[in-house]
Amino acid sequence: MRLFSMYRWVRGRHELSLRSRGFMEAPWAGGVVLLACVVVAMLLANLPGTKHYYHNLLETDLSIVVHSPSGLIDWVFPDGMTVEKFINDCLMVVFFFTVGLEIKREVINGQLSSVRKAILPVLAAAGGMIAPALIFGIFNHGTLAANGWGIPTATDIAFAVGILSMLGDRVPVSLKIFLTALAIADDLGAILVIALFYGGELQLGLLVIALLIMVGVWVLYHMGEKRMGFYLVPAVVVWGLFYYSGVHATLSGVAMAMLIPMEPRYSREYFVHKMRWLKEHLLASEATEEEFPNEEDRFCLRQMSQLCSRSVGMSYRLEHALTPYVTFLIMPVFALANAGVEITSLEYINIFQFSPEIGSVGMGVFFGLLVGKPLGIFIASWIAVKSKLAVMPEGATWRMLLAVACLGGIGFTMSLFVDSLAFVDPGLIDRGKIAILMGSTAAAVAGSVLILLFSKKTVQR
Repeated sequence: MRLFSMYRWVRGRHELSLRSRGFMEAPWAGGVVLLACVVVAMLLANLPGTKHYYHNLLETDLSIVVHSPSGLIDWVFPDGMTVEKFINDCLMVVFFFTVGLEIKREVINGQLSSVRKAILPVLAAAGGMIAPALIFGIFNHGTLAANGWGIPTATDIAFAVGILSMLGDRVPVSLKIFLTALAIADDLGAILVIALFYGGELQLGLLVIALLIMVGVWVLYHMGEKRMGFYLVPAVVVWGLFYYSGVHATLSGVAMAMLIPMEPRYSREYFVHKMRWLKEHLLASEATEEEFPNEEDRFCLRQMSQLCSRSVGMSYRLEHALTPYVTFLIMPVFALANAGVEITSLEYINIFQFSPEIGSVGMGVFFGLLVGKPLGIFIASWIAVKSKLAVMPEGATWRMLLAVACLGGIGFTMSLFVDSLAFVDPGLIDRGKIAILMGSTAAAVAGSVLILLFSKKTVQR
């Protein structure tokens, strides 16, 4: 009986592991986790028993103190670091580093690797950034909120692709690829916006040192260096220099990602030859079934593992290793820290208020995401196709492209990040967050409803 109970426990653990692994590999899983974290953050920020602890935790100071008993050394690093700042300036570096790896992969080998492939999603992404910025400017030009024009220009790839995946085969595969490529091009655009318009006062000396280190890494890259330490150690140093230089520290992640080699350390011929030799050596082992693996077998297995790892480019290995942590740890933690807005009154969530001095962050962000993003993507795509610069995605219709473009209005992660950089006033920041959540939700609902309607009409015909 006891043995049977143990068997059931082991089997249950195994089934749970398989289910959790299946969930994590689903393309919509990241969006579901993010949505859950948004709900939790809003509850923590507004429930009487938790809101005090929630805000205090985010404002808690973090530092490394180096102090000498003689008083010669008394150094605190980094200066002014809180839990919230650590999440936004440190953890998000890994997010941006992974985004940089994705952009590089798509530019070299993916949907942005040729002009013919890239022209439609790149132009659509550009239109999807210009239109919402213009709409935001209509509501906020000349006001205190004018600096927030970059907030509605971003697309959240996790939510957008997740919703497309849940809608199944109602959307042509070509449009799924189009939206993914568009979101990646949009990420690149958002990174440029942050770098050019949302940095602090530049410390040129530190920035020059960072650039010199990056040049050194570039030289190593072109000399054929493929060992990971020669890239990750400088990446940490460059992050520190960016942090104090006035350029936002997260951009160091994108910059260093572009220098990570995609070429494997070992060639295909070397891999096949070496693996065949190791296999023969392993088969010739005299270890019995009970003794396997003995010391000699373990050596062969370690060599096989290293051989397999080094026969895949460093960029691919890092992207594969980091993506689960970014999707299920860093982005959820970012959502928990940034989506929690304390609602002091019902008037606070009235995003349609307008003031001649303050403007209307709410209307600018909401209509920028819900109206500006889809129209910008659609109009830019229409012009590109009609002018013969690009071709329509295979099997797609203009109505379905408009529906998919609505999903491009899901800003969330990048929009929340830009919102935290655009304003100093906590009131403007919070109103921007509420508008982002409402606008992203409205865009997701609109896109899903239109896809369902247009796919039904297509089937009836």
